[in-house]
Formats: sequence, C-alpha cells, structure tokens
Amino acid sequence: MNQERSEFSKNLRYICAERVSVAQVCREIGINPQQFNRYLSGAGMPSAHNLRRICLYFDVDEQDLLTDNKTFRALRGQLNKDASPQRKDPFANAFPGDLARLRGFVGAYHIHFLSPSWQGNVMIGATFLDEQDGQIMTRTIERGLGPERELLQRTRYDGKASYHGSRIFLVEFERDQDGSLTEMILYPSHRQQRTYLRGMTMGISWRPRRMPYSARVIWKRAEATSMASEILAKCGVYRIDDKAIDPTVRNFLLEKSGLTGEE
Repeated sequence: MNQERSEFSKNLRYICAERVSVAQVCREIGINPQQFNRYLSGAGMPSAHNLRRICLYFDVDEQDLLTDNKTFRALRGQLNKDASPQRKDPFANAFPGDLARLRGFVGAYHIHFLSPSWQGNVMIGATFLDEQDGQIMTRTIERGLGPERELLQRTRYDGKASYHGSRIFLVEFERDQDGSLTEMILYPSHRQQRTYLRGMTMGISWRPRRMPYSARVIWKRAEATSMASEILAKCGVYRIDDKAIDPTVRNFLLEKSGLTGEE
C-alpha cells in the first residue's frame, strides 16, 4: 500500500466517524458501499470524480484529505473548534438522497393530473430527469391544446429530485412566473416497476385564480426510443374519458380511496 493511499484511508475513516454510519455516508453521496469500503481499507483510491464528490460531501479540500493523518486530524480538530454554533442547513443532504437508486428513474415521462383549471379534464405534461454533477435535475413542460382546442400558454418548470425511503421527492419552480412552486411525492409500485410512478402534487395554477391546489399525479415513462418532439406532441388538456388517456392512468386519477400501488 503506497503512502498516499494509506493516509487517505486513515483520513477517510476518521472523517466518517463524524457521521452516524458508513452506510448513511454511501447513501447520501451515492457511492457503492463495496467500492467505498475499498477506499476505507486502503485497497483502492477513488477516481477524480468520486474524490470530488466525497470532498464536497464532507466539505474538505482534496489536498487536505490526501495529507498525512496527523496533520489532517489537527486541521479537522481546529475546523470543528472554529465551527459556528449555528444550526446546519437541514436540506444540505436532502438532494439527491439515494443517488444510486434515483439514477434508475432518469429519463422522460408523461405527467398526468386532473386540471384545477378545467374540471373533468386531465393535463398531460412532459417531464425529463437527467443527472448533472451528482444531482438529478428535472425539467417539466406544459403546452399543447386546451379542451376547446385553444393553444395553451407554454409553461416550463425547473427543479431537483431526491430519493428517500423508496419515495421520489421533487421541487420545481416555474421559470417565467414569480412565486410559482410545485412539489411532488411519487412512488413506484415496486423496485422493478418503473413504467408508472404514482403520488401527489401540490402547486399553484398559472391561470387568473392563483389558488393553491393538490391533486393525484401519475407519471408514465416514455419509450426509450421516443424523440423529445414526440413526447411533447402529446402534451395538452384531455377529457378524462378521451381514448388518449391510458386506462391505468384514468383509474388512478378517478380512484376515491387512498393511494394504491396496484396495477
């Protein structure tokens, strides 16, 4: 074992002791536990990308984590001593949560919910999830035709997704409207079923009566071969009994009882 690898493993074990468990560290960084244990044991060194993720998570400089253990302990002790007694940001590690599992949901979806603006109609939008710098970013677009075949105002939301406790959490802001925030909680029926994601959405309509609303929401994954233009072409407002509405989507939106994970 070379000296740098040895000192790095000691420093990593030392700093991990500040957290509840190594398992928690792996979940929150989004690194495979087996690979992370190789770093802890000195059997391997992280790639430049993983080293940066580790340093960002622990808020340390790369060169400090690679220095000798005695110096690192002294430096860390001084940092902890000088640390502000103020409460830490409770959302610092909220996003992306379990990145490894969240990555399985990256892709394009059609999002469906009963429109608060047009009673008895379903709004279909398009949502795209992609990874950027260890975060899962979201982009949602609402467009198309209204119930009277009028052209809808194009609306775009940008945000982030996180994964905790087998649930997906999203927070999005409308790009062109101040004060417009959308929040969603979604869940798959089971780990291997990713075609439909069911849950609840809460937000504010862009129409004149900007009252908060909450509604059931269901996402349907788009075909991997679909072009963005094809996905966007289906967006719009549809009557709930329109043949364009997937029966699984319709049944979920109309169900009166609690949320269900059944097909």
